[in-house]
Amino acid sequence: MSIDARYDEWAREVRRLRDERRAVILAHNYQVPWIQDVADFVGDSLALSRRAAETDADTIVFCGVHFMAETAKILSPDKTVLIPDLDAGCSLSDSITADDVRVWRREHPGAVVVAYVNTSAEVKAESDICCTSSNAVEVVRSIPEDREVLFLPDMFLGAHVERVTGRRMHVWMGECHVHAGISPQELEAKAAADPEAELLIHPECGCSTQAMWLLAEGILPEERTRILSTGGMVARSKASETTRFLVATETGILHQLRMGNPGKVFEPVNEYAVCRYMKTITPEKLLRSLRERVFEVTVPEDVRVRAAEAVERMVAIGPDATATSAVPALA
Repeated sequence: MSIDARYDEWAREVRRLRDERRAVILAHNYQVPWIQDVADFVGDSLALSRRAAETDADTIVFCGVHFMAETAKILSPDKTVLIPDLDAGCSLSDSITADDVRVWRREHPGAVVVAYVNTSAEVKAESDICCTSSNAVEVVRSIPEDREVLFLPDMFLGAHVERVTGRRMHVWMGECHVHAGISPQELEAKAAADPEAELLIHPECGCSTQAMWLLAEGILPEERTRILSTGGMVARSKASETTRFLVATETGILHQLRMGNPGKVFEPVNEYAVCRYMKTITPEKLLRSLRERVFEVTVPEDVRVRAAEAVERMVAIGPDATATSAVPALA
Protein backbone atom coordinates (compact mmCIF):
# COMPACT_ATOMS: atom_id res chain seq x y z
CA MET A 1 0.00 0.00 0.00
CA SER A 2 1.36 3.43 -0.95
CA ILE A 3 1.96 6.17 1.59
CA ASP A 4 -0.93 8.19 0.13
CA ALA A 5 -3.27 5.19 0.40
CA ARG A 6 -2.20 4.55 4.01
CA TYR A 7 -2.82 8.19 4.86
CA ASP A 8 -6.27 8.15 3.27
CA GLU A 9 -7.26 5.00 5.19
CA TRP A 10 -5.93 6.38 8.48
CA ALA A 11 -7.52 9.81 7.95
CA ARG A 12 -10.92 8.28 7.16
CA GLU A 13 -10.85 6.30 10.41
CA VAL A 14 -9.70 9.33 12.43
CA ARG A 15 -12.52 11.45 11.02
CA ARG A 16 -15.09 8.70 11.57
CA LEU A 17 -14.12 8.39 15.23
CA ARG A 18 -13.95 12.17 15.62
CA ASP A 19 -17.54 12.46 14.44
CA GLU A 20 -18.67 9.50 16.55
CA ARG A 21 -17.08 10.97 19.67
CA ARG A 22 -18.31 14.53 18.93
CA ALA A 23 -14.68 15.58 19.15
CA VAL A 24 -12.55 18.38 17.76
CA ILE A 25 -8.91 17.70 16.84
CA LEU A 26 -6.37 20.45 17.52
CA ALA A 27 -2.82 20.34 16.15
CA HIS A 28 -0.01 22.68 17.05
CA ASN A 29 2.13 24.05 14.23
CA TYR A 30 5.01 21.80 15.32
CA GLN A 31 3.13 18.51 14.83
CA VAL A 32 3.96 16.05 12.03
CA PRO A 33 2.29 16.74 8.65
CA TRP A 34 -0.26 13.89 8.80
CA ILE A 35 -1.64 15.20 12.09
CA GLN A 36 -1.71 18.79 10.86
CA ASP A 37 -3.56 17.72 7.72
CA VAL A 38 -6.29 15.78 9.56
CA ALA A 39 -6.83 18.32 12.34
CA ASP A 40 -9.87 20.59 12.51
CA PHE A 41 -7.68 23.50 13.59
CA VAL A 42 -3.91 24.09 13.33
CA GLY A 43 -2.11 26.98 15.00
CA ASP A 44 -0.60 28.46 18.17
CA SER A 45 -1.44 26.85 21.50
CA LEU A 46 -3.65 29.59 22.96
CA ALA A 47 -5.42 30.29 19.66
CA LEU A 48 -6.25 26.58 19.41
CA SER A 49 -7.66 26.47 22.94
CA ARG A 50 -9.84 29.49 22.27
CA ARG A 51 -11.13 28.00 19.00
CA ALA A 52 -11.98 24.75 20.78
CA ALA A 53 -13.89 26.62 23.49
CA GLU A 54 -16.09 28.14 20.78
CA THR A 55 -17.12 24.77 19.30
CA ASP A 56 -19.97 22.55 20.41
CA ALA A 57 -17.66 19.51 20.62
CA ASP A 58 -17.87 17.32 23.71
CA THR A 59 -14.23 16.25 23.49
CA ILE A 60 -11.01 18.10 22.64
CA VAL A 61 -8.14 15.97 21.36
CA PHE A 62 -5.06 18.19 21.70
CA CYS A 63 -2.08 17.19 19.57
CA GLY A 64 0.49 19.32 21.32
CA VAL A 65 2.34 19.24 24.62
CA HIS A 66 0.82 18.88 28.08
CA PHE A 67 0.59 22.54 29.12
CA MET A 68 -1.37 23.21 25.92
CA ALA A 69 -3.94 20.55 26.78
CA GLU A 70 -4.17 22.03 30.28
CA THR A 71 -4.87 25.45 28.77
CA ALA A 72 -7.68 23.93 26.73
CA LYS A 73 -9.13 22.48 29.94
CA ILE A 74 -8.77 25.85 31.70
CA LEU A 75 -10.86 27.51 28.98
CA SER A 76 -13.27 24.58 28.44
CA PRO A 77 -13.94 23.08 31.89
CA ASP A 78 -17.07 21.24 30.74
CA LYS A 79 -15.34 19.45 27.86
CA THR A 80 -13.28 16.27 28.05
CA VAL A 81 -9.68 17.03 27.04
CA LEU A 82 -7.47 14.25 25.73
CA ILE A 83 -3.77 14.21 24.84
CA PRO A 84 -2.53 11.25 22.77
CA ASP A 85 0.71 10.83 24.78
CA LEU A 86 1.25 11.77 28.43
CA ASP A 87 5.00 12.04 27.78
CA ALA A 88 4.46 15.06 25.54
CA GLY A 89 6.05 17.50 27.98
CA CYS A 90 7.96 20.76 27.54
CA SER A 91 11.47 21.68 28.66
CA LEU A 92 10.47 25.35 28.99
CA SER A 93 7.36 24.64 31.04
CA ASP A 94 9.36 22.26 33.25
CA SER A 95 11.89 25.00 34.06
CA ILE A 96 9.62 26.55 36.71
CA THR A 97 7.15 25.27 39.31
CA ALA A 98 4.37 26.85 41.34
CA ASP A 99 6.64 26.71 44.42
CA ASP A 100 9.29 28.63 42.48
CA VAL A 101 6.76 31.37 41.72
CA ARG A 102 5.64 31.62 45.34
CA VAL A 103 9.26 31.98 46.53
CA TRP A 104 9.99 34.57 43.83
CA ARG A 105 6.92 36.56 44.86
CA ARG A 106 8.04 36.64 48.49
CA GLU A 107 11.40 38.03 47.36
CA HIS A 108 9.64 40.82 45.40
CA PRO A 109 6.49 41.85 47.30
CA GLY A 110 4.13 43.91 45.18
CA ALA A 111 5.60 42.76 41.87
CA VAL A 112 3.40 41.73 38.95
CA VAL A 113 4.01 38.18 37.73
CA VAL A 114 3.74 37.78 33.96
CA ALA A 115 3.61 34.14 32.85
CA TYR A 116 4.18 33.04 29.28
CA VAL A 117 1.42 30.61 28.27
CA ASN A 118 4.10 27.91 27.93
CA THR A 119 3.68 27.07 31.62
CA SER A 120 1.72 24.60 33.69
CA ALA A 121 -1.75 25.35 35.03
CA GLU A 122 -0.28 25.55 38.55
CA VAL A 123 2.21 28.23 37.47
CA LYS A 124 -0.49 30.22 35.67
CA ALA A 125 -2.59 30.05 38.85
CA GLU A 126 0.25 31.67 40.84
CA SER A 127 0.65 34.46 38.26
CA ASP A 128 -1.16 37.74 37.75
CA ILE A 129 -1.40 37.77 33.97
CA CYS A 130 -0.39 35.56 31.06
CA CYS A 131 1.12 36.47 27.70
CA THR A 132 1.91 34.85 24.37
CA SER A 133 4.96 35.43 22.21
CA SER A 134 2.85 37.71 20.01
CA ASN A 135 1.40 39.93 22.77
CA ALA A 136 4.10 39.85 25.48
CA VAL A 137 5.16 43.42 24.65
CA GLU A 138 1.59 44.75 24.95
CA VAL A 139 1.02 42.89 28.21
CA VAL A 140 4.17 44.32 29.82
CA ARG A 141 3.39 47.81 28.54
CA SER A 142 -0.01 47.59 30.25
CA ILE A 143 1.62 47.29 33.69
CA PRO A 144 2.20 50.58 35.54
CA GLU A 145 5.81 51.76 35.44
CA ASP A 146 6.05 51.86 39.22
CA ARG A 147 5.43 48.10 39.54
CA GLU A 148 8.22 45.54 39.43
CA VAL A 149 7.70 42.84 36.80
CA LEU A 150 8.61 39.19 37.25
CA PHE A 151 8.63 37.65 33.77
CA LEU A 152 8.67 33.87 33.42
CA PRO A 153 9.90 31.46 32.31
CA ASP A 154 11.59 32.17 28.95
CA MET A 155 14.75 34.27 29.18
CA PHE A 156 14.99 34.90 25.42
CA LEU A 157 11.41 36.14 25.14
CA GLY A 158 11.99 38.21 28.29
CA ALA A 159 15.11 39.78 26.79
CA HIS A 160 13.20 40.54 23.61
CA VAL A 161 10.42 42.27 25.58
CA GLU A 162 12.94 44.29 27.60
CA ARG A 163 14.63 45.51 24.45
CA VAL A 164 11.39 46.49 22.70
CA THR A 165 9.76 48.16 25.72
CA GLY A 166 12.86 49.57 27.43
CA ARG A 167 11.44 48.12 30.65
CA ARG A 168 13.83 46.46 33.13
CA MET A 169 12.31 43.26 34.45
CA HIS A 170 13.30 40.30 36.58
CA VAL A 171 13.45 37.44 34.06
CA TRP A 172 13.39 33.75 34.92
CA MET A 173 16.32 31.89 33.35
CA GLY A 174 14.32 29.20 31.54
CA GLU A 175 14.57 28.18 27.93
CA CYS A 176 13.12 25.88 25.29
CA HIS A 177 15.81 23.34 24.45
CA VAL A 178 14.93 23.48 20.74
CA HIS A 179 14.87 27.25 20.38
CA ALA A 180 17.96 27.68 22.52
CA GLY A 181 19.82 25.50 20.03
CA ILE A 182 19.27 27.92 17.14
CA SER A 183 22.38 30.07 17.35
CA PRO A 184 23.00 33.65 16.20
CA GLN A 185 26.01 32.38 14.25
CA GLU A 186 23.76 30.10 12.20
CA LEU A 187 21.30 32.93 11.61
CA GLU A 188 23.97 35.38 10.50
CA ALA A 189 25.61 32.84 8.18
CA LYS A 190 22.33 31.79 6.58
CA ALA A 191 21.23 35.41 6.11
CA ALA A 192 24.55 36.30 4.49
CA ALA A 193 24.36 33.30 2.15
CA ASP A 194 20.80 34.08 1.04
CA PRO A 195 20.54 37.89 0.78
CA GLU A 196 17.11 37.84 -0.90
CA ALA A 197 15.41 35.80 1.83
CA GLU A 198 13.16 37.25 4.51
CA LEU A 199 14.03 36.15 8.06
CA LEU A 200 11.25 34.81 10.31
CA ILE A 201 12.52 34.45 13.90
CA HIS A 202 10.59 33.14 16.90
CA PRO A 203 11.27 35.26 20.03
CA GLU A 204 12.02 32.13 22.11
CA CYS A 205 15.08 31.44 19.96
CA GLY A 206 18.55 31.71 21.40
CA CYS A 207 19.32 33.88 18.39
CA SER A 208 16.46 36.36 18.94
CA THR A 209 18.24 38.70 21.37
CA GLN A 210 21.35 38.60 19.21
CA ALA A 211 19.15 39.24 16.18
CA MET A 212 17.91 42.47 17.77
CA TRP A 213 21.53 43.55 18.28
CA LEU A 214 22.48 42.54 14.74
CA LEU A 215 19.54 44.60 13.49
CA ALA A 216 20.63 47.64 15.51
CA GLU A 217 24.17 47.29 14.12
CA GLY A 218 22.92 46.98 10.55
CA ILE A 219 24.33 43.46 10.16
CA LEU A 220 20.86 41.99 9.56
CA PRO A 221 18.59 43.81 7.10
CA GLU A 222 15.80 45.58 8.99
CA GLU A 223 13.46 45.51 6.00
CA ARG A 224 13.46 41.71 5.80
CA THR A 225 13.83 40.57 9.43
CA ARG A 226 10.70 39.73 11.43
CA ILE A 227 10.50 38.45 15.02
CA LEU A 228 7.15 36.66 15.18
CA SER A 229 5.10 33.96 16.86
CA THR A 230 4.37 30.87 14.77
CA GLY A 231 0.93 32.26 13.98
CA GLY A 232 2.58 35.53 13.00
CA MET A 233 4.92 33.64 10.68
CA VAL A 234 1.99 32.01 8.89
CA ALA A 235 0.27 35.38 8.45
CA ARG A 236 3.45 37.16 7.33
CA SER A 237 4.35 34.47 4.80
CA LYS A 238 1.03 35.02 3.04
CA ALA A 239 1.18 38.82 3.14
CA SER A 240 4.80 39.20 2.04
CA GLU A 241 5.77 39.58 -1.61
CA THR A 242 9.05 37.82 -0.83
CA THR A 243 9.41 34.34 -2.32
CA ARG A 244 12.26 33.03 -0.13
CA PHE A 245 12.23 32.75 3.66
CA LEU A 246 14.64 31.58 6.36
CA VAL A 247 12.75 30.27 9.40
CA ALA A 248 14.16 30.18 12.93
CA THR A 249 11.86 27.96 14.99
CA GLU A 250 10.89 24.29 15.31
CA THR A 251 10.84 22.74 11.85
CA GLY A 252 7.23 21.52 12.08
CA ILE A 253 6.07 25.01 11.07
CA LEU A 254 7.56 24.51 7.61
CA HIS A 255 4.64 22.28 6.61
CA GLN A 256 2.08 25.00 7.30
CA LEU A 257 4.20 27.64 5.58
CA ARG A 258 4.76 25.54 2.46
CA MET A 259 1.16 24.33 2.22
CA GLY A 260 -0.17 27.87 2.48
CA ASN A 261 2.28 29.39 0.01
CA PRO A 262 2.76 27.33 -3.16
CA GLY A 263 5.63 28.76 -5.17
CA LYS A 264 7.44 30.21 -2.15
CA VAL A 265 10.55 28.63 -0.61
CA PHE A 266 10.98 28.13 3.15
CA GLU A 267 14.25 26.88 4.62
CA PRO A 268 15.07 26.26 8.31
CA VAL A 269 17.89 28.19 9.93
CA ASN A 270 18.64 24.94 11.81
CA GLU A 271 17.32 21.76 10.20
CA TYR A 272 17.82 19.86 13.48
CA ALA A 273 15.47 22.12 15.47
CA VAL A 274 12.99 19.34 16.22
CA CYS A 275 11.01 19.06 19.47
CA ARG A 276 11.15 15.47 20.62
CA TYR A 277 8.21 16.12 22.96
CA MET A 278 5.93 17.30 20.16
CA LYS A 279 6.97 14.34 18.06
CA THR A 280 6.01 11.81 20.73
CA ILE A 281 2.49 12.27 19.36
CA THR A 282 2.24 10.07 16.28
CA PRO A 283 -0.62 9.30 13.88
CA GLU A 284 -1.04 5.90 15.57
CA LYS A 285 -1.34 7.52 19.00
CA LEU A 286 -3.92 10.01 17.75
CA LEU A 287 -6.01 7.11 16.43
CA ARG A 288 -5.68 5.26 19.74
CA SER A 289 -6.66 8.39 21.66
CA LEU A 290 -9.93 8.59 19.74
CA ARG A 291 -10.63 4.86 19.98
CA GLU A 292 -9.85 4.44 23.68
CA ARG A 293 -10.45 8.01 24.91
CA VAL A 294 -6.92 8.34 26.28
CA PHE A 295 -5.33 10.21 27.95
CA GLU A 296 -7.61 12.57 29.85
CA VAL A 297 -6.13 15.85 31.11
CA THR A 298 -7.64 17.33 34.25
CA VAL A 299 -6.99 20.48 36.27
CA PRO A 300 -8.18 20.92 39.90
CA GLU A 301 -11.02 23.44 39.91
CA ASP A 302 -9.36 25.88 42.33
CA VAL A 303 -6.24 25.91 40.15
CA ARG A 304 -8.28 26.19 36.96
CA VAL A 305 -10.23 29.22 38.21
CA ARG A 306 -7.11 31.14 39.23
CA ALA A 307 -5.28 30.21 36.02
CA ALA A 308 -8.29 31.28 33.96
CA GLU A 309 -8.20 34.70 35.63
CA ALA A 310 -4.59 35.20 34.51
CA VAL A 311 -5.48 34.17 30.94
CA GLU A 312 -8.58 36.40 30.88
CA ARG A 313 -6.60 39.43 32.05
CA MET A 314 -4.31 38.90 29.06
CA VAL A 315 -7.22 38.56 26.63
CA ALA A 316 -8.68 41.83 27.92
CA ILE A 317 -5.52 43.73 26.97
CA GLY A 318 -5.24 44.81 23.34
CA PRO A 319 -2.42 46.50 21.45
CA ASP A 320 -3.68 49.94 22.54
CA ALA A 321 -3.61 49.12 26.27
CA THR A 322 -2.61 52.07 28.45
CA ALA A 323 -0.23 52.03 31.38
CA THR A 324 -3.13 51.92 33.80
CA SER A 325 -5.52 49.53 32.02
CA ALA A 326 -4.42 46.46 33.98
CA VAL A 327 -4.51 48.09 37.42
CA PRO A 328 -8.09 47.11 38.38
CA ALA A 329 -7.41 43.44 37.60
CA LEU A 330 -4.07 43.15 39.38
CA ALA A 331 -3.66 42.68 43.10
